[in-house]
Amino acid sequence: MERLNGRGVLGEHGRPWTRATVHQVLTNPKYIGANIYNRRSFKLKHKRIKNPVKMWIWRDGAFEPIVTASLFEQARAIIESRHHYLSDQELLERLRELLRVQGRLSGILIDETEDMPSSSCYSSRFGSLTRAYSLIGWNPDRDYAYIEINRRLRRKHADLIASIFDQLLGLGATVSVNQYNDLLTINCEYTACLILARCRETHAGNHRWHLRFDESLSPDIMLAARLQPGNEEILDYFLLPRLDVLTERLSLRPDNGLVMDVYRFNNLNFFMEMAQRVRMEGTA
Repeated sequence: MERLNGRGVLGEHGRPWTRATVHQVLTNPKYIGANIYNRRSFKLKHKRIKNPVKMWIWRDGAFEPIVTASLFEQARAIIESRHHYLSDQELLERLRELLRVQGRLSGILIDETEDMPSSSCYSSRFGSLTRAYSLIGWNPDRDYAYIEINRRLRRKHADLIASIFDQLLGLGATVSVNQYNDLLTINCEYTACLILARCRETHAGNHRWHLRFDESLSPDIMLAARLQPGNEEILDYFLLPRLDVLTERLSLRPDNGLVMDVYRFNNLNFFMEMAQRVRMEGTA
C-alpha cells in the first residue's frame, strides 16, 4: 500500500490505495478471470440463504486475467492463515477493543486497522457485520441496513452479468466483459451495460426507481433491471438506447406512459434475440 501510494500509482476511481482496497484486489477472483455466482439462493416466502461452497458456480474465462491463478492462491492462503486460528470469542474481543479505542465501528475502519481481521472475515463468521456488532452489544446510531442492501445488490449485479454472458454464448453470440466496468461487447457490433434499479418508497408510500447512468461508458444499450419492492427479485427490464437517453439521471414510476414503457420488457428475451445469429441455409 505504502509503495503504491509512494510511487503515485492510483487505485480504482483514481483514489489512493488503502488496506481495504488492497485486500479487495487480493481476494477478488475476477482478477484471475473468474466470476462466481450462486453464492446465495432465494425461494419464494423464504429468506435469502448462503449456499455451501460446493453449490457455487465458478466460471473461468469470464474476464481477461491480470494475475495467474497460482499467485492468487498463494495470496489467499496467506490471508486466510492470519486469522483462521481465532475463535469466535477472540474475534469479538478484538472488535470490542477496537470499539473501545475508536468509539465507533465500520467495515472501512475494521479493514484499515492493523492486526485486525478483515470486515469480510466478520461477515463470513457471523453472517453480517451488523450481527457481529450486536453480539458485542453495540447498536450504531446510524442505520447500516443500506450497507447490507448495497452488498447484496453488488452480488446480484455480478450474478446477472454472468447469467447474461452465459446466455449470449449459448445463443452463438460472441461476447466479452470489461473486468473493470462490466461493459458488455456483443458480436463486436454494440455494447451494453447493466444497471440494477432499487425500488424506493416515498413518504406517500409510492414506489420509485432512480436510474443514474455513467456517461463515460457510453454504451449503445443501457439495460436497467428494476427490482421489486423489498429489492430481492427483478420486476422487469428497460432496454434504453443511448441516443434516446438525454439525461444522466432518470426516475421511473410503476407506470410511465407510452413514451417510456415502450422500452419495458418482462424478461430478457428481446435482448437475447438482438444478439442471436441466424443461420442462413443454402438455396437450391
